[in-house]
Amino acid sequence: QVQVVESGGGLVQIGGSLRLSCAAYGSVFGIRTWTWYRQAPGRQRELVAGIGSGGTTNYPDSVKGRFTISRDNAKKAAYLQMTNLNPEDTAVYYCNISLRDSILYQWQDYWGQGTQVTVSS
Repeated sequence: QVQVVESGGGLVQIGGSLRLSCAAYGSVFGIRTWTWYRQAPGRQRELVAGIGSGGTTNYPDSVKGRFTISRDNAKKAAYLQMTNLNPEDTAVYYCNISLRDSILYQWQDYWGQGTQVTVSS
C-alpha cells in the first residue's frame, strides 16, 4: 500500500507565501516524478509544477518565477514553495507521484487528498 500525504495549505494574504509538502509512505520502491496540480471551484484541474528524477522542473507561465518545486529523495518528499500569492492562486492543491511500488514493482500514479490554499484580498 502506498499513501500520499500533503500538508501546508492555509489562509494567506495577497503577496504572502506558503510552502506545501507532499510525502509518500508505505511500499515505495522508486519515485520518478512529482507533480503539483490545483483545482479552483468551477475550473478544471491544472498543472502548476513538476519535477523529474533528474531534477528538471517545469511550470506554466501563470506561476513561473513565483512557485518553486523541489524534492528530497531520501525523505520521499517534495515541496512547493509559493511566493507573491494572489487570489487567483486560491484552489485545492493536489500532489501526484509517479512511483514504483515494492510489491508488484509496477509504475503507477498516486494522488494525495488535496490541501486548500486560500489567498485573501
